[in-house]
Amino acid sequence: MTQASYSPAIAKRFRGFLPVVVDVETGGFDAKTDALLEIALVTIRMDQQGLLHPAETHFHHVLPFPGANLEPKALEFNSIDPYHPFRMAVTEQKALQDLFGVTRKAVKASGCNRAILVGHNAFFDLAFLNAAVDRTGLKRNPFHPFSTIDTVSLSALAFGQTVLARAADCAGIPWDSAQAHSAIYDTERTAELFCTIVNRWQELSPEQPWTSP
Repeated sequence: MTQASYSPAIAKRFRGFLPVVVDVETGGFDAKTDALLEIALVTIRMDQQGLLHPAETHFHHVLPFPGANLEPKALEFNSIDPYHPFRMAVTEQKALQDLFGVTRKAVKASGCNRAILVGHNAFFDLAFLNAAVDRTGLKRNPFHPFSTIDTVSLSALAFGQTVLARAADCAGIPWDSAQAHSAIYDTERTAELFCTIVNRWQELSPEQPWTSP
């Protein structure tokens, strides 16, 4: 994948943070005991008019960590077979090393200081991300440890909707229910939703510090 072109103007927009959209698919709801099975991220870039766009998508299938709990209802919901050979799954450590590496590059290219996780119910994704970091002992986590940008709240404000599919429909973003609940699909739709909402706000207030030459 060709690396996207990042403008340092985005550093002014979010107080030095680079928004990075993340979604996980899991074997349950408890980040400390249940398996992380998929993780995807989409970096965000800003154009010369101060509008946001999805930049790069990165994704991994993840092997359950040793002793991980797998709730049957969760697997039925996301249709994941954790040990299917065609998943080409990697360990949590490998997945995080790869995704943190591309995130750090995007943060540096954007002139930002750190990444901030954007998610739909972002607390859930950040909890599983942080739990995986604790298990693997990885250093140099590029994400803020507790601050997030939640598209549930943004969608409630902009459209009066909190469900991702309904918010996407209000935003004019095509939604395919057959592909939903895979990390890569949900992350890309969430990234489009985030950019759409922020850009509509930008249209209401076009003269902002981050649009100045």
